[in-house]
Amino acid sequence: MTASPTGAEKPRRRPYAARVPADVRREQLMDAALTIIVRDGYAAVSVDAIAKEAGVTRPVVYGVFEGGLRDLLGTLLDRQQERALTQLSEALPPEPDLSDPDRLVAETARKMIETVRSNPMVWQPILLAPVGMPAEARSRIDGDRENFVVQLTGLLELGLALRGGPVLDAEVAAHAILAILEHFGRLLLTEPDRFETDRLVSTITGLLGSLK
Repeated sequence: MTASPTGAEKPRRRPYAARVPADVRREQLMDAALTIIVRDGYAAVSVDAIAKEAGVTRPVVYGVFEGGLRDLLGTLLDRQQERALTQLSEALPPEPDLSDPDRLVAETARKMIETVRSNPMVWQPILLAPVGMPAEARSRIDGDRENFVVQLTGLLELGLALRGGPVLDAEVAAHAILAILEHFGRLLLTEPDRFETDRLVSTITGLLGSLK
């Protein structure tokens, strides 16, 4: 509050949100929503909460996302899905050495671990399932998981064929690998300093070796 010439106090105005390009503001608002989701869960997300987190007013949010919260969250899901899929694709080698499945699994696990370690904001909403996750978000995550299993199953089948025939069910093994990677991914997000990459990779390869 500030004093007027007559001695009366005037209410302080809320700081004006500087004008920024629409694409920049869009990213800022989605980042603010993501911060709230990771910190407090989906139930805490609202236009007011996002505006406060981003340091802007409600009209600024609606000026970028005319459909309000639903529009913003839908766009955020699209962005996070694209980022996660891109990182998963980069973790799978473009020309894998299928003659050595053990090495392939170890290298893929290492890349995925480093990806999660260096991009926690991308993976925390996926691996830690924030409170109140909408059905649409959960459905997208489940679909992405299934796509990854399909890709990994294909790689394992090729590798097993090169080794003279299947000694295990490639699809079941793919699910097992994903479950192990997801579990260690959660450990990376909750206790990053406790679990070093080499420690996790050696354990993953050891566990998978026991499946043969």
